[in-house]
Amino acid sequence: MLKRVTWMSALLCAAVLSAAPAYANPTISVIASFSVMQDLVKRVAGDTVSVNVIVPAEEDVHRWELTPPNVLDMEDIDIVFYNGLGLEPWMHHVEAMSGDRLTLIEVAAQADYAPITISTGLHKGEPDPHMWMDPQGAAAYIDVIADVLAEHLPDQADAFYARAEEAKKALSIIDQAVKERLDGIPQINRTLVTSEAGFGYFARAYAFQAFGVWGVNHETQGSALAMAKMSEYLAEKRPLALFYESTTSQIHMDALSRETSLPLAGPLYVDALSNTDGPAANYSAMLRHNAEVLHTALGGATAE
Repeated sequence: MLKRVTWMSALLCAAVLSAAPAYANPTISVIASFSVMQDLVKRVAGDTVSVNVIVPAEEDVHRWELTPPNVLDMEDIDIVFYNGLGLEPWMHHVEAMSGDRLTLIEVAAQADYAPITISTGLHKGEPDPHMWMDPQGAAAYIDVIADVLAEHLPDQADAFYARAEEAKKALSIIDQAVKERLDGIPQINRTLVTSEAGFGYFARAYAFQAFGVWGVNHETQGSALAMAKMSEYLAEKRPLALFYESTTSQIHMDALSRETSLPLAGPLYVDALSNTDGPAANYSAMLRHNAEVLHTALGGATAE
């Protein structure tokens, strides 16, 4: 407890000592908890609202630890958009330093979208936070984001809602494109085995069965019991391939791959986008990339 208080005190002191003077701002500044959320917020915000991010691309949102630059960034922030439902266990630090100054928006909790529960691990039975893995879930996020921005900048409300509608149309298009690409995978091959059980919403949207070695990345990863249970399952069911994720070490899936002689494919992107020069630089690119990896590994039909 003493170490936590000391750590928090150091961050707060750094913010106070280094913060720039505040000036009148005709708009607002927002920050998103992780790169996928940032991409969705930018679609609605346009160029008139500054949109920063706490957990950058390529980094695991679950296991992040706030840095002094994160704290300094929030000195000039009005709204924090975060996923919630336990995705960001470090958010209690943000809440502790925000007081009444910041508006904290737990997007997943406010989204009009039916949740599923985590299928395994320490948090089994709790709401699964990965709603954005279904484009309809991402569209529900867009509605929340548009309402919040319109409330804070009512003179720009029409523009926010117009961009939200454009974003939802784009999400519908990518949803259809992913369905068409995955349609070539025989139903018997539609088993998706990953490290984290983060593909439940994706599986529901695209008719897969999804399994994870553990529930969410901030719990104990790859325990002996979890690995033994997955090894037993794989020996019985023999899926066509195993998959690893971009923000998680391959060590556990590689061990299962070698033990069972099943091929290992990836990376799949879930909790983070790639850098701009990578294959998942935005939300649509992420879904397209994941669909291609699955199509190749699970025996999708060859395009004409």
